[in-house]
Amino acid sequence: MSPAEEFEELRPLLFSISYRILGSVGEAEDAVQETWLRWTTAATRPASTRAYLSAVVTRVSIDVLRSARVRREEYVGTWFPEPLLTDPYEDPERSAQLADSVSMAALLLLERLSPLERAVFVLREVFGFAFSEVASAVDRSEAACRQLAVRARRHMDAGRPRFEADRKEREKLAGRFFDAFRDGDVDGLRALLAADVRMTGDAGGKAPLWSGGGLVGVARVTEVIGALTSRLHGAGVVLEPREVNGQPGAVLHDREGRVLSTMVLDILDGRIQAIRSILNPDKLRHVGPVGDAWALPREADAMTD
Repeated sequence: MSPAEEFEELRPLLFSISYRILGSVGEAEDAVQETWLRWTTAATRPASTRAYLSAVVTRVSIDVLRSARVRREEYVGTWFPEPLLTDPYEDPERSAQLADSVSMAALLLLERLSPLERAVFVLREVFGFAFSEVASAVDRSEAACRQLAVRARRHMDAGRPRFEADRKEREKLAGRFFDAFRDGDVDGLRALLAADVRMTGDAGGKAPLWSGGGLVGVARVTEVIGALTSRLHGAGVVLEPREVNGQPGAVLHDREGRVLSTMVLDILDGRIQAIRSILNPDKLRHVGPVGDAWALPREADAMTD
């Protein structure tokens, strides 16, 4: 197998490692590209291409994360990771860990860790790398990596998200939610939401947002969704159910098919616990051509005149 073929075979893994560290599709793709450039200029071939390339993409991602943290602290409003519709890396033996680790809730927990803790956790707990490989990737001793892993695991376990175990039940309930959303069926929505459901959005100051600080409670959330669906229908918005970050979700398109936002649901105990929307157009460009969300209220008003 040629070096280029080896790299392409490992590209899905490299992207998946980087995305979990960075929470950004664009930055992860750039990190993989930088890894490719370093691979093409490597003087010798390593004993394990997988370990070597994983180490390189991890180091690149840590550097990017350290510089990105300042930008995230200055971010306007709530910050969410960029939505991921399809994780390119598949491993049947670790499918559950992979799906849960890419959820919005898990990625937001990872944001609380230091860059090194985050990298160690992703390599060790999500992808099952040996501590010797983790140590090489982050340039620390195995003993130090074990300590980093313990701290990271403790933080993650303290707030670890829980999801409906039965994926079919999860998808069935999500389908009922999106049907009610399309129909503006407030009573149907109310029956599916947890009493303390939380609805939040990431617009980055670049798209209209129904509530800057988020909404909490079934009464407030159903009230806003009811008003929102009426406006969306008036503007010809189409909701396309899709898996988003390993959980039930949807992509909203304008009448021209352009992307307006993504939505993802956290489901547990037969109820929707959280609804997260990403409306910042900068975070949606990898999903497809992006529409103008600011135009929707004008279009909806025009339809009712």
